[in-house]
Amino acid sequence: MRSLLIIIGMIACTQQAFSQTNQPNVVLIVSDDQGWGDYSFMGHKQIKTPHLDKLASQSLVYKRGYVPSSLCCPSLASILTGKYPHESKITGNEPPLPKGKPMAQRYKDPEFLAQVNRVTSFMANSPRLPAELGKAGYNSFQTGKWWQGNFKTGGFTHGMSHGDQNLGGRHGDEGLNIGRKGLQPIFDFIETSKDKPFFLWYAPMLPHSPHNPPEKYLAKYKDKTPSIHLARYWAMCEWFDETCGELLGHLDKKGLAENTLVVYVTDNGWIQQEGNPQYRLDSKQSPYDGGLRTPIMIRHPGKIKPQMIDTPVSSIDIAPTIYKFCGLPVPEGLKGIDLLDANAVKMRDAVVGACFLHNAIDIEKPEKNLTWRWCVSNDWKLIVPNAANAKGGIKTPGEAKIELYKIGSDPHEEKNLAEANPDIVKSLSMKLDAWWKP
Repeated sequence: MRSLLIIIGMIACTQQAFSQTNQPNVVLIVSDDQGWGDYSFMGHKQIKTPHLDKLASQSLVYKRGYVPSSLCCPSLASILTGKYPHESKITGNEPPLPKGKPMAQRYKDPEFLAQVNRVTSFMANSPRLPAELGKAGYNSFQTGKWWQGNFKTGGFTHGMSHGDQNLGGRHGDEGLNIGRKGLQPIFDFIETSKDKPFFLWYAPMLPHSPHNPPEKYLAKYKDKTPSIHLARYWAMCEWFDETCGELLGHLDKKGLAENTLVVYVTDNGWIQQEGNPQYRLDSKQSPYDGGLRTPIMIRHPGKIKPQMIDTPVSSIDIAPTIYKFCGLPVPEGLKGIDLLDANAVKMRDAVVGACFLHNAIDIEKPEKNLTWRWCVSNDWKLIVPNAANAKGGIKTPGEAKIELYKIGSDPHEEKNLAEANPDIVKSLSMKLDAWWKP
């Protein structure tokens, strides 16, 4: 009898080890400041993105993905935690600026730094993909954009960002070298994780400014536009695509692609101005699709059928999707859905989000920092301003006002239909208030 129990125990241990080593790896690719249409597969006529085009051909692609907020810090936090910015209280990039002191000196101000650390604690007190996957035996690696201090705050086992404010720790520090200076840290990490499944956060500061692409990329675009600023941005998009090709190619080379879930999203949009290096005001930080929309791609060979879908979804859905695919429980309170559950995607009647000030007014009260709430339902999109912070002049000159657009026929949100459709405004406003009414 004892011998039988020993044999059963050995079989159980073997099965457990087998299941651990066959858990899927997870690679999350996050583009930084890229317009939703700025890919070949999304229809751009100049930008060449062959590697992301290939990924799209192998993936379940939601062409109308949205991020909850059109600014990098809250957007990235929402992807990692599965919480909306007002739920995590990570709403802006930074706390209030110190009064009476130059902006350049803010990271030497004790009160400002105390608030930065307080916001970092909001991340530590939320469910985090790396931490939850770690409970199931995963190693994890942070690279690229990162606002929450040291990589360990996110629950990563390994990482590049030290977060030391005395050494330039702000939004990624050493991690911002990834992609721009090669991918060797990622390759090294993968080598150290041979005996464990891994989660990789690849969020390079690409195509984010500074738009300083290598000449081999810029040369392709100089003759395609009279604007050097457009040419540089387009070249940055191709440079980013090339790094994605290196990463995905490494998975192929190491025989890891077949058991790796790859998820792609961008943190927020960007529309490049032609006359200067800055973004247009109807993109980043705005409530328009130019700032909020992104393709979302999910690939796992043999388990996820490649197809293109136009149904609106949210990056808030990425965390629950990864948890379920990896066989892990979804942390309590997350409102996202499983993007691999076609019925759940079909049944949801609206995608929602909110935009906030770059520098918070009050880090403890998200409603104080609110600029706009927005709601997308089928072809309609409603934008509701918070009059205290949202000003007119982007699409609607003068005072900020409610905006309603028919996205299907007006993808660039040029014709406000709010006054002509009060019933639709009322219906979508009710959906917004049911989600979050400050």
